[in-house]
Amino acid sequence: MTISVTQSQQRRPAPAQAAPMLTREEDTRWAMLSHFGAVAGCIPALIIYLIFRDRGPFTAQESKEALNFTLPLTVVMLICYGLAFVPAIAAFAGLGGVLIWAYMAISGLIGGSECNKGRPYRYPLNLRLIR
Repeated sequence: MTISVTQSQQRRPAPAQAAPMLTREEDTRWAMLSHFGAVAGCIPALIIYLIFRDRGPFTAQESKEALNFTLPLTVVMLICYGLAFVPAIAAFAGLGGVLIWAYMAISGLIGGSECNKGRPYRYPLNLRLIR
């Protein structure tokens, strides 16, 4: 006894579909949010860059810019907060961490407002680690 399986009975996985491109409004919105995310450090810009870099050119450009700006500052800020537990330098390290966060947050808000107008934003002091 043999069992024949026709081609229509075989289960084949559906081919992976590429994610749809962002509309101009969505592209601008995600680019803006990547800059506004500087208030929370580098994680929001990283997530937006990884998810949307292939779906919108403006989002890819601006999230990369925001990530390049926030990544080194987040690392330095976390080091300052860690050094705040050393009694001899606690006040200076804690103040340094707060000042770095304030600079990062204000710069991110400026960048986000520029992106909301549809204009690209370049941070004045940026290492551009990710090309």
